[in-house]
Amino acid sequence: MKPSRWIYLLLVPILLSSGCQTLQQVANLRKLNFALDRVADAELAGIELSGIRSYEDLSASDVARLGVALADGDMPLTFDLFVAAENPEENNVSARMVQMDWTFLMEDKETISGNLEENFVVSPGETQDFPVRIELDLVDFFDGNARNLFDLALAAAGSGEPQNVALEAQPTIETELGPIEYPNPITITSRDLGD
Repeated sequence: MKPSRWIYLLLVPILLSSGCQTLQQVANLRKLNFALDRVADAELAGIELSGIRSYEDLSASDVARLGVALADGDMPLTFDLFVAAENPEENNVSARMVQMDWTFLMEDKETISGNLEENFVVSPGETQDFPVRIELDLVDFFDGNARNLFDLALAAAGSGEPQNVALEAQPTIETELGPIEYPNPITITSRDLGD
């Protein structure tokens, strides 16, 4: 038998084994459970939202600041949205997420999009959380008076009445054959979102 055939016969099982491991890693990533975990460092037009539960909790100067911001057509909302990724215990391989394209939704409306390019390893039976920085101008996406926009921001920050908040995401996992992207976006939500 020619030497090239021996090499081929030796390489086939190695390539098949590597392919099976890659498929297992992809399958494990698809088994990860994602949820919106919490919000931190929320601010609306320079007003810290931590500890504020309603519009009535604002000082007169805060109310005036919101009015000026709205008149200027600039109502910036910023916060860190923490996403939790849980790798079920029955998985036998750690999942390594290397990137995630995302779009932030409020009230079923797409707002801003971004790309998280950090490396997170989730071992079997563990949960890893990671922050997604959200920076958007509410007047670019929503109509309303200062109070309406404040209530929307407070709800997004997890302090007000529950609102429809979600993250549409498309994670990428690192495998032995290189990075592989989720075939379809997933929608990440949570019923209880707060500090």
